[in-house]
This record gives sequence, C-alpha cells and structure tokens, in this order.
Amino acid sequence: MNSKIKIYDVALEHFVASLEKSTVAKVLRTIDLLEEFGHRLGMPHSKKVAPQLFELRTRGAQEVRIFYTFHQGDVILLLHGYVKKSRTIPHRELTLALQRLKCV
Repeated sequence: MNSKIKIYDVALEHFVASLEKSTVAKVLRTIDLLEEFGHRLGMPHSKKVAPQLFELRTRGAQEVRIFYTFHQGDVILLLHGYVKKSRTIPHRELTLALQRLKCV
C-alpha cells in the first residue's frame, strides 16, 4: 500500500533544493521509502517526536530532518525540514512544525 506524499508549502521544496546534490538524492530516497512503507517505516529512517508528528531522518554529510504527519488516511504531509547540527531538536524547528501541524 503506497501512501501519497504532499508538501505543506513551497519553502520545503526550496529547502531540499538548496542542499548538496548528494544530500538531495538521499533525502528523495528517504521520502520514497516513506511513501512505500508509510506507518511501517521505523528507525533509522523515521522517529515519532510528538503526538501525530514524526521526523524523517536522512544521514550523510548533511544530516537532514523533515517533520511530517499522517493526514486523511493515506496522505503523508511533509511539514518542515532543517539541517541537523546538534543532538537535540532545536526548539524553533519543533515549534514551527507543531504550528504547521495545527493548521492541517
């Protein structure tokens, strides 16, 4: 059962496009895995960070995290992305993702 990926807004597309070429390929591959496996995708690719909020984890030269949620059955809504630079999720990034989650 494949899920359908939707992007919250164009800012996330610009963010992904701004990454290094090799990182873009890894991010797109991880999104493909999410589309294919949906709720069944677990560590190391996906992690629940709050109720209804998950992070898609891409490893590599640039560590990328994309917050997402499951929406209306088989739709996966990508909310916000950032380049990971510390062990914990930056408060600003999590707050932004939670705000977007409330709007859907």
